[in-house]
Amino acid sequence: MDISPEDAKLVTLARTSRARTNAEHGAAVRDQDGRTYVASTVVLPSIRIDALDLAVAMAVSSGATGIEAGALVGEMMPEPLVSGTAVRDVSGHGIHVYLADPSGQVVRVRTT
Repeated sequence: MDISPEDAKLVTLARTSRARTNAEHGAAVRDQDGRTYVASTVVLPSIRIDALDLAVAMAVSSGATGIEAGALVGEMMPEPLVSGTAVRDVSGHGIHVYLADPSGQVVRVRTT
């Protein structure tokens, strides 16, 4: 699957985040100004935060008002939900989220 260099960068950042923390998923988002935010799934006894939602939360807490694109890397079975994520809360419908396997190979694109 051909994706733009900017979107491929999101996949690389998400893959690196997942590998660094040995998490279920790694995610990256790009805001309306081109800044990127990276996160991995957080699982603690008292809380569980999805990587994609956390990356969006980090963007919003840094002043982002919109998300241009996102990437989620990890095992895709069962397929992670994308349509009900924080990406849609911030940017509405029509935002592409690239789903990639642990090797970074994009396996599908979901749209919020």
